[in-house]
Amino acid sequence: MTERDVIFKADHGVGHITLNRPHALHALTFAMCCDMTDALLTWELDPAIDEIIINHSDARGFCAGGDIRQLYEGLLVGGEGVREFFRTEYRLNHLLFTLRKPATCIMDGVVMGGGAGIALPCRQRVATESTQFAMPETGIGLFPDVGGGWFLSRLPGRIGEWLALTGARLNGADCLALGLATSLVHTASNLPPRINDLRRPIDHFFAADRIEDIIEALKSDGSDFATEQLRVIMKRSPTSCKVALRQLRESRKLAQFADNMKMEFRLVARMLARSDIREGIRAFIIDKDNTPYWVPPHFEDVSDEYIDKIFAPLAEDEEWTPLKRD
Repeated sequence: MTERDVIFKADHGVGHITLNRPHALHALTFAMCCDMTDALLTWELDPAIDEIIINHSDARGFCAGGDIRQLYEGLLVGGEGVREFFRTEYRLNHLLFTLRKPATCIMDGVVMGGGAGIALPCRQRVATESTQFAMPETGIGLFPDVGGGWFLSRLPGRIGEWLALTGARLNGADCLALGLATSLVHTASNLPPRINDLRRPIDHFFAADRIEDIIEALKSDGSDFATEQLRVIMKRSPTSCKVALRQLRESRKLAQFADNMKMEFRLVARMLARSDIREGIRAFIIDKDNTPYWVPPHFEDVSDEYIDKIFAPLAEDEEWTPLKRD
């Protein structure tokens, strides 16, 4: 990492964090997560800092997520460094969620995956007319992590399940309507929340807790919306979809964000050891042949017992814990 990947500046009582990897849509690296964590811990205790603003340096977008190519390279050599990346990233997510000083994130342009993990824990979240929010992880053999279980499970109706299973994109007005954003800055007069018109079909088709029942509901309907959702879901990792549905169901029961992050680290540790994430990244990011070979390949092949093992506790010395703070 160069010092330009994240720019830190303290000015007139405000700590500024600016993501600065425009060539990679500000995709997060291990070093970036470490440096942001260090800055937040310092500013949290600094009486000269009253608030924190997190932004990005160019107009293309806030953050496309974690650096997928780096993660792929790490997985090819054993994956231990990748697991530590997620442990550190999740600690950053939790730090932002529990920060003692108000933080504002400018959710401009692309806000996906790890970018959402930085934005959503902030107290103030400013969307714009160019915001494109999504959690597309089930498409590469993962699940909506970085706190996704907490935030998606608390959306109205079954919108969280829809977002998790399809990776659908929301605009800035949608984010405001759902509470993902706390304010919206825009100049276009024709920026209505599209999500309002989709609430009824989403709640209908995604009502079930079993992916097989959701697929059956979509198959039995001839509408364009149902057909498109089915097309998208059938391309995604069967294991990832089942993990995501149970993740949201379990997250709803949790009272503490830290408990959610502990659960998600168990999931990511298990998913990193499987072939789907390597295959998903290969198929859609590296080779771009768009033909992943998922294991198991069919939804009916993924048993409840198999999912139980993914959710099981890790060894005590491997479990995720929050940062120790003064």
